[in-house]
Amino acid sequence: MDSRNVKTVADARALVEGRGLSHVKLGVVDLDGVIRGKYLASAKFIDALESGFKFCDIVFGWDSNDQLYDKCDFTGWHSAFPDATARIDPATCRDVPMEDDMLFFLGEFDGAAAQLCPRRLLRRVVDRAAGMGLVASVAAEFEFFVFDETPHTVREKNYRELRNLTPGWFGYSMLRSSVESDFHRSLLKLCDAMDIPIEGLHTETGPGVLEAAIQYCDALAAADRAVLFKTFAKVWAQRQGKMMTFMAKWSNAYPGQSGHLHLSLRDHCGKPVFHESGRPGNMSDTMRWFVGGQQALLPELLAMVASTVNSYSRLVPGFWAPTDATWGIENRTCALRVIPGSPSSQRVEYRVAAADINPYLAVAAALGSGLWGIENRIEPDRPISGNAYDMTHPATRALPRTLSDAANRLIGSSAARDLFGDVFVDHYAMTRHWEEREFRKAITDWELARYFEII
Repeated sequence: MDSRNVKTVADARALVEGRGLSHVKLGVVDLDGVIRGKYLASAKFIDALESGFKFCDIVFGWDSNDQLYDKCDFTGWHSAFPDATARIDPATCRDVPMEDDMLFFLGEFDGAAAQLCPRRLLRRVVDRAAGMGLVASVAAEFEFFVFDETPHTVREKNYRELRNLTPGWFGYSMLRSSVESDFHRSLLKLCDAMDIPIEGLHTETGPGVLEAAIQYCDALAAADRAVLFKTFAKVWAQRQGKMMTFMAKWSNAYPGQSGHLHLSLRDHCGKPVFHESGRPGNMSDTMRWFVGGQQALLPELLAMVASTVNSYSRLVPGFWAPTDATWGIENRTCALRVIPGSPSSQRVEYRVAAADINPYLAVAAALGSGLWGIENRIEPDRPISGNAYDMTHPATRALPRTLSDAANRLIGSSAARDLFGDVFVDHYAMTRHWEEREFRKAITDWELARYFEII
């Protein structure tokens, strides 16, 4: 059996037993979009397919660097970090081509932890859409820098004077992609083997920066593809003595790295619902309300999309990233870009997202806000024509400028609480406040250069 055909518990068991595997790789995704996992003995894995498995709930009690949150009610020393119950989704089965016949599966949390589990959160938003008779298609595209470095050398160099895969600013370069064709083609081969189909791969503007556009599919599977791409592309690169970064902005010398999301809706019969010929931008009422909801809630949900301190270094004028909740038709200076087309290609591009997104949370925010807009028939502003950066926008459309400000907006959002629940909103906002406080403890190179001698 091909791993792509695994849909049920019986399918997964048959494939593991048929390959005679001693162990299987199993992962869950934390609030920062990091896959945490382990090798699990095949007998234990097969039992877990039916009855679930246990995973320490510390994954909701620490940050991306394994540092414990200081104000966490969900888990901590006070609760003794118990196990949480999780279950395996057989349909996430992937081959791991770097490890012979090894298989990988994603799990998601049940019980109390389900309220915080990013994958379960997105599943609830998908279920909300289904209750409205709608199904979402989503695609992610990521920009990422590639370096001739290793995890050891970047630390030895203190992340300075890094050697990029290629030099110079050379977007859409046929020269660079042809010279580095072994690198490009082996990445495409890896993604094909792991059922992460890449529709386009090209160089972007900057030394050693690439952009990969992942083929669209239903929302939950699209987030799976995105999180697997970010992890296993890095695995593949490091095994070749190279490194990738998906930071929102790793250097002041270059533009930030996007993680744009493309979204569309169809009804339960498969008919697209965003397209209506003869209307401005071919936008149906449904699409207009969807964009209206996204625009209205973008400032309130930004912490779920721009989830790191570094995210806000990208959201500055003139660097291909929005600073206000704006929208336009085929306008790349806006946060939301409506892309007119045929009924099947009509979609909205959620351009505020960077490469550092947790795909589950970002898709949940982008889709959930649009559904909220449809439910409440939210009208968007007039579409922006021309350069949105050069225009003055209402204060209500301004995006938070820091992660802490964004977390405060999330806490105060009644729509966020309706869409995602009080437990998630309060816990997640706490984690973002922690992230900002940790950053404030650091002394930056900029501060040293500016103040060391002169003040």
